[in-house]
Amino acid sequence: MNSTEEKYRQFFIELEAYEKCGIPMSMDGEPASPLQIVNAHMAKESNAYMRDYVMDDETGSLKELHFQKIAAK
Repeated sequence: MNSTEEKYRQFFIELEAYEKCGIPMSMDGEPASPLQIVNAHMAKESNAYMRDYVMDDETGSLKELHFQKIAAK
């Protein structure tokens, strides 16, 4: 396995862990699974994605994880 494949495998494992903890994830405002998010990152051409961590104000824990497409200039 090359380093790029390993990077995406680790990314998928990370997102799966969030999913197992019940953390909803979205991509560009739409619900997304770990596999959809990783595939979008792998297929990106001139776009990249920025993570947005949404925290619970009362507990300070992670409430949601959003990925927003950002255009390269």
